[in-house]
Amino acid sequence: MSSLKHSDLTDKIIKAYYDVYNQLGFGFLEKVYENALLIELRKKGLFCVAQLPIEVFYEEQKVGQYYADILVEDSVILEIKAAESLVEEHEAQLINYLKATELEIGLLLNFGKKPEFKRKIFSNENKISVNPQNPRHQRSIK
Repeated sequence: MSSLKHSDLTDKIIKAYYDVYNQLGFGFLEKVYENALLIELRKKGLFCVAQLPIEVFYEEQKVGQYYADILVEDSVILEIKAAESLVEEHEAQLINYLKATELEIGLLLNFGKKPEFKRKIFSNENKISVNPQNPRHQRSIK
């Protein structure tokens, strides 16, 4: 048994990712993979929210908003790509998404010519504040 945080959940997500990849292959737009992955994750009994808005703060002022592709079980952010291969910018994007929330685990899933994924961790002890009352860490789920 793995000692990684949320490893059981990320294992299920990765299995769903490969199920989708094996059925659809590569060449579709990211939105197609997002929709198919939502179906597969929900089929596996996981609670998922697509395009979750997350606010970004700088010195307690809102400076922007981004949309997480999929949030699974209120615990893992999924960033979906349909690129030739994963690059450093993709990883930085996911790390920044984790920095902007109280979440610690993210999966970068690439539906390119070759399936590839990366698991990213940004632990709460590295964050300025993990107080859920801090407006910087509030999220709205639609």
